[in-house]
Amino acid sequence: MNDKHLSTLEYPKILQLLSTHTSFSAGREKVLALRPTSDFGEIQSRLATTSEARVLLRERPGTSVGGAHDVRPLTADARRGKILAAGDLLDVRDTLAAGRRLQRTLSRLEDTFPHLGQVADAIRPCGEIIEEINRCIDDQAAVRDQASPSLSRLRREVGIAHDRIQAKLQNIISAARNAPYLQEALITRRENRYVIPLKAQFRDKIRGVVHDRSSSGVTLFIEPLSVVELNNAWRMLQLEEEEEVRRILAALSLQIGQNALAIEETVDALGQLDATFAKAKYAEVIDAAEPELVTFSGRTDAHPGSTVRLLGARHPLLDPEGVVPIDVELDEETFMLVITGPNTGGKTVSLKTVGLLTLMAQAGLHIPVEAGSALSPFDDVYADIGDEQSIEQSLSTFSSHITNIISFLDKADERSLVLLDELGAGTDPAEGSALARALLEHFRRRRSTTFVATHYPELKTYAQLTPGARNGSVEFDAESLSPTYRLSIGLPGRSNALTIARRLNMPQRIVEEARDMVSAEDRRTQDMLDDIHRLRIEMAQAREEADAARAEAKRILRGLQDRLAAIEDERQQILEEARREAAELLDSVRREVRQLRSRLRAAAAPVDAVRTVTEELKTLESEMPTARPLETPEQATEDEWSGIVERRAIQPGDRVWVRPLKSEGEVLKVAEGEAEVQVGRARTQVALAALELRQGEGPEQVPEGPSVSTETPPSPGRSIDLRGGRVEESLRELDRYLDQAMRSGLPEARIIHGKGTGTLRLAVRDFLANHPLVREFEAADYREGGDGVTVAVIVER
Repeated sequence: MNDKHLSTLEYPKILQLLSTHTSFSAGREKVLALRPTSDFGEIQSRLATTSEARVLLRERPGTSVGGAHDVRPLTADARRGKILAAGDLLDVRDTLAAGRRLQRTLSRLEDTFPHLGQVADAIRPCGEIIEEINRCIDDQAAVRDQASPSLSRLRREVGIAHDRIQAKLQNIISAARNAPYLQEALITRRENRYVIPLKAQFRDKIRGVVHDRSSSGVTLFIEPLSVVELNNAWRMLQLEEEEEVRRILAALSLQIGQNALAIEETVDALGQLDATFAKAKYAEVIDAAEPELVTFSGRTDAHPGSTVRLLGARHPLLDPEGVVPIDVELDEETFMLVITGPNTGGKTVSLKTVGLLTLMAQAGLHIPVEAGSALSPFDDVYADIGDEQSIEQSLSTFSSHITNIISFLDKADERSLVLLDELGAGTDPAEGSALARALLEHFRRRRSTTFVATHYPELKTYAQLTPGARNGSVEFDAESLSPTYRLSIGLPGRSNALTIARRLNMPQRIVEEARDMVSAEDRRTQDMLDDIHRLRIEMAQAREEADAARAEAKRILRGLQDRLAAIEDERQQILEEARREAAELLDSVRREVRQLRSRLRAAAAPVDAVRTVTEELKTLESEMPTARPLETPEQATEDEWSGIVERRAIQPGDRVWVRPLKSEGEVLKVAEGEAEVQVGRARTQVALAALELRQGEGPEQVPEGPSVSTETPPSPGRSIDLRGGRVEESLRELDRYLDQAMRSGLPEARIIHGKGTGTLRLAVRDFLANHPLVREFEAADYREGGDGVTVAVIVER
């Protein structure tokens, strides 16, 4: 797209704002180079990447390219053989480390953020370079002693030589005989050699090399001859150390030069991610949304098939607190919109908003609109929008506009968006109006999607009578004498000159004379427009009131739902507490029963003791049903209690009576308080407490003790989800669920097994076909899961 038209629509200003959200120069470079594209797939990918970045930064706000630098100039130097400084090497390390960190994060989340993961795949972190730089250089950009054995040895020797110099000089300045000659008893350095301050008049008292003197000339800084060789040795070791450091930096620089391409690719990928994160941050700042991208469709021979639907659109460069959102939506018959209205009413802003948001969307930016907005990708966007309104410059203004329009007159086609502000202005109104209509007809024949702002009433008529064209207007508040900046599509703008004149206290007589000069037909048209605008305002107010009432109803409904949920939670807590208390009571009663039974079994128990225990058991038996809202299905008589003997535990192979099914079965397996029982052709898991050993016909007549259960067991819920488990485990879980569902009185159950390969579905339905608790079953309605869900009708309790 032409940079001139991008500048006209202020697209570069958006890029400048966007660049402030980048973290380093490579990201800023990417942002400033961002251009709209017309490739449908590329736009979709850009928008999706921005959406992923927004979600990522919300969920992981610390995600960034922090620590990255644009080290491409450094890699270029290293490729040419230049030795990089230690600080530059740390910049390379930090950049590679940032890339490695970001790549690891996005690779773990690639299923959730595939587009970001694809960008991160281009990162080549060069872990061996990171480790080698860390080994050789510390965070203060100093080469470590352990960078090489030679450097470690040299630094030890440098330290020893330094200590020797210090010890020798300390002896000299500490000697009492030298005290009168010294200006001060201290050791200092001049020209990188250690010296002592000597009074100038005693220069012959301590022999040595003079390296400097004070500004007053009274102090000489001499290097005593006794330490000259020590200083020389120390300096030689320093030079060897510097050479070894240089060799280490050269080796690291060579490694970077050899991997320059990989490092540059990493910087490029980090720049791309930084630019994407900047898009996400900017979208949050302007409260933007991802627009729907719609392909061009061949609706009619005359219509280009473009879609422009911007709901609640706001110009991103205007103050968000003061900007008035506009709705711009072209129906299926319209591809040209003629906007009329007063000066400073928002016509130009409306044009710029449409053009700029189109460019932003095609660059992959989210735009400040409401959800449901949609755009088609245009190959080109042409804009002729100018602000010069000086009478003295009218000719030059007209000429510049016409020259600009001529530049794209034959380039605009059915995949172009054309924006024209004050078309034909700046010249004779009659000729300007005629020229404007001719230009509009030219763009209509070329099927270009066109938006025009104008003051010419003839263009209102053109838009009203021409297929594909439609009128629009920016509204004006006659009471406050100010524009509302709202765009209304479907009606032309009204003339407010007489109304404004009267509001500004123009004499009524003059206003009436002017009104009489307007033709009767124009007055009727104006009155009709006034009535239509008034009705539309009333409708808008009614719609706003309805929306407010609907929002209030939703708020009240949410409040009621929250209250109901709280009540239900409280009810569940009360039930759980009741069940817990009942269970504790049962445990207490059973413990007492066991204690009493033990006393009965005592071999030496006297008759009186037996009678006493029997009476206590009768008392317990009579109290148990009334102690809590529980029931005792079987009541044992005094004779039965007194004749109780310890019954053995149920074992595999036993014939038992299954109380919930009122059927007899055989125990197959016993584990953890439950037994697997074969009842007919079906197998079921049953609690041991619900089984009775069979002795002869019917259930056993001498129970172990009173069996106590709550009146209504808790419901397991109307559905069970078996997806993700193995078939055998899923069937065991289903069997337990059906048992609990039957006991709680559920009429039917929804069994969610998914579609998948069909293995679990077939196993579940075969199992249900032979299950004694299932009367019938069928696949769920397609709206409730279809073949992925089976609905089973459960037998009555």
